[in-house]
Amino acid sequence: MTRVVITGAGTINPLGHDVASTRAAMKSGTIAIGPLELEDVERLTVRIGAQVQGFDPATRFAPQSLSLYDRFTHFALVAAREAIGQAGLSFDDDLSRRAGVVLGNSGGGMQTQDDAFRAVYQGGKTRVHPFTVPRLMSNAPTAHLSMEFGLRGPSFSVSSACASSNHAMAQAAAMVREGLADVMLTGGTEAMLTFGGIKAWEGLRVMSQTGCRAFCATRDGMVQGEGAAVFVFENYDHARARGATILAEVAGAAMTSDAGDIVMPSQDGAGSAMARALQNAGIAPSDVGYINAHGTGTRANDKVETAAIRSVFGRLADDIAVSSTKTMHGHLVGATGAVELIACLIALDEGVIAPNAGWREHDPDCDLNIVTGGARQAKVTATLSNAFAFGGMNAVLALTRA
Repeated sequence: MTRVVITGAGTINPLGHDVASTRAAMKSGTIAIGPLELEDVERLTVRIGAQVQGFDPATRFAPQSLSLYDRFTHFALVAAREAIGQAGLSFDDDLSRRAGVVLGNSGGGMQTQDDAFRAVYQGGKTRVHPFTVPRLMSNAPTAHLSMEFGLRGPSFSVSSACASSNHAMAQAAAMVREGLADVMLTGGTEAMLTFGGIKAWEGLRVMSQTGCRAFCATRDGMVQGEGAAVFVFENYDHARARGATILAEVAGAAMTSDAGDIVMPSQDGAGSAMARALQNAGIAPSDVGYINAHGTGTRANDKVETAAIRSVFGRLADDIAVSSTKTMHGHLVGATGAVELIACLIALDEGVIAPNAGWREHDPDCDLNIVTGGARQAKVTATLSNAFAFGGMNAVLALTRA
């Protein structure tokens, strides 16, 4: 079977505008959650989030392009440029036909939607911007990545709520593994921190007003973030032939459905996704040194995820380091699995496990080897990255040291 490796990584998220700054922030346990700065924030009940600060699209894109891009497209393009730059790829005619894009996203162009709704319902205007649809459609970032880099292979978007980017990366890996492409850009992007986006999530009553403390007895909900991460997934032989630096191997993936409740997580669904990812990767439970948990900070998710990890790993769970980096960068919804994959790369490459920041007090329902009190040094050869979404959609990636 064709091996799939990661040869490039790029990101922009609340912790940093690139991979280097994000890695440094994750290792230091930086918490990027703070007061929201957006229009009509005083009308919100939840007023905290993890925003990308100091980002000016005008310095990154040509003026004629800005009218075509929503914020979530900005993020995807910035991350993709960094990933391709690190990979050192040049897409000539032959490779362009063997390369594509699969990105995850949940909300689409939320800023464009907000602006259009305000113009029509609040402003009383009779028309909206002519590029409203091309800007807000969920596949807009995928389309712009394929156009910017001339990628003519398979390209599409995946929308499965919080599992979107893990589903996208699993699909991209499968395409390379099955010989449908030699190179795939993949990951996720999300920019849901708008008035409408926050107001919608408020209705679910799962949002914290104090911070994200996953697996902590004092946890009281999730905190939203925004941003993107994009990776270059490449055929191992293709990467070796051109002398590329290999960051990690995408050893396996699995996707399951709970077929149960639209919002409540399932221990069986989450557990089977992890077990099948191990099987698909051909690695034993004892090989796993780090699990990047879904860890939203809600009462239900963290308890169910703990039980699922225990069901798969048994007593081995006592030795496997677990952390949720959502405690630092917030829940990026459709992009969250992609940004969290960077924590897995840190563990494999540097032997440093990002902490579960903000943790205060042990919860017997979350009896795992949680990384608290700062980053932890450990020799890690295999990791799992969990994503469990509303709708009972689960996607787990298994990465190994190349």
